[in-house]
Amino acid sequence: MKILIVDDDPIVAQSLATILSAETDIEVAGIGASGEEAVRLFTELAPDILLMDIRMPGGSGLEAAEEILAAHDRARIVFLTTFSDDEYIVRALQMGARGYLIKQDIAQIAPALRSVMAGVCVLEGQVMERSTIMAPTQAVTHQRNTIFARLTDREYEVVEAVAQGLDNAQVAERLFMSEGTVRNHISTVLAKTGLRNRTQVAVAWYRSELPN
Repeated sequence: MKILIVDDDPIVAQSLATILSAETDIEVAGIGASGEEAVRLFTELAPDILLMDIRMPGGSGLEAAEEILAAHDRARIVFLTTFSDDEYIVRALQMGARGYLIKQDIAQIAPALRSVMAGVCVLEGQVMERSTIMAPTQAVTHQRNTIFARLTDREYEVVEAVAQGLDNAQVAERLFMSEGTVRNHISTVLAKTGLRNRTQVAVAWYRSELPN
């Protein structure tokens, strides 16, 4: 498989290239350092997978992904992230990214890329079916991760809607409740789970759907 690596840190980019090039089934087709370069190199090199940092100067990874996916809707894009990037992850998944990998988990990257080539998505190196990521409202509520175990069924429905990227008004319309009730449910969810905001709730939901 041909991989394009884009990261504004040249040490990270070169280290990834060296490690991945050692794999017999991986060819590093090119290296870029910005979102603008990602768009240009993707068009020039037609890689099987674009492995890209989310936050970069000269055009973020998210902006580059939007442009690439608009022109190549089947493009396989996997984001590199750190634990502090939660606010970007949900948007990345919803736009059609095939997943995200933690930069520090080097050993997980090559196996994760093979999974992506096989047609599935990966979150933090763990395989998740693409249909599960893109349709959170179809989740089976009785298979709850421990972090959501204390929620009522109604609270969990709110979590699923939030994970789909709905705002309070849209959640209220979908679940036939007032916006005030939605806000109350979200406050209760945060209190019960110890999460800080709705973005962390959404990311935790995606992670809860990973197979054990």
